[in-house]
Amino acid sequence: MFTITSAAAQQIAQAAQDAGAQDAVLRVAARREADGSIGYGMGFDDVEDGDMRLQIQDVHIVIAPHHADLLEDTVLDFVELEPGQYNFIFAPQEAELAGGSAGGCSTGGGCGSGGCGGGSGGCSSKGGV
Repeated sequence: MFTITSAAAQQIAQAAQDAGAQDAVLRVAARREADGSIGYGMGFDDVEDGDMRLQIQDVHIVIAPHHADLLEDTVLDFVELEPGQYNFIFAPQEAELAGGSAGGCSTGGGCGSGGCGGGSGGCSSKGGV
């Protein structure tokens, strides 16, 4: 099951408030990249027919069914990667997330940004997190 940490939930809630999108849902997406790695994306979006809906720590999340398998057993965290540099990371749930040591992919925020292979993974974001 996909989950998020309390640090990520707090940052997502703050981003929604800053964007004036308190009632928005967070779309999370994943896709297999050409090199075999998994690219992740996320952003505020509308609910579409067929979306899986989750509520984790007061964050409303939607996932397109074709992304669900790649997000299985993945956790979204918000960590300090370097002194003063915070970012979201996606990592396997069994990995230790403290300090960003999970080896997970970090994403710069909006759908398809950051070091996760670049593509959106099918996420049509209304605004990045």
